[in-house]
Amino acid sequence: QVQLVESGGGLVQPGGSLRLSCVASTSMFRLYDMGWYRQAPGKQRELVADITRGGRINYGDSVKARFTISRDNAKDTVYLQTNSLEPDDTAVYYCVADLIKQSSWGPGTQVTVSS
Repeated sequence: QVQLVESGGGLVQPGGSLRLSCVASTSMFRLYDMGWYRQAPGKQRELVADITRGGRINYGDSVKARFTISRDNAKDTVYLQTNSLEPDDTAVYYCVADLIKQSSWGPGTQVTVSS
């Protein structure tokens, strides 16, 4: 299991942006597939975006063209740039690390979009 710590959440107005970061406590970060999920109150957890160790990227339909996932293997960090935020983006955002079908989850960071 790898320890994950998310940061960068907060309160933002509609149309604003946030950059979320997730730092992994492993020297083998480059071998992990990484992802961001989110869960809003009363809703199921959903995929936001993921990036494989080879750099292949996949986005959830609701965030395409607004969010960008990236990774920096030298810093053991995965990022989620969120733009044009909408109230429906309000949720706890979780980072996940996958290796050989084992998943590790971070505690999450709250993103609230409200005027």
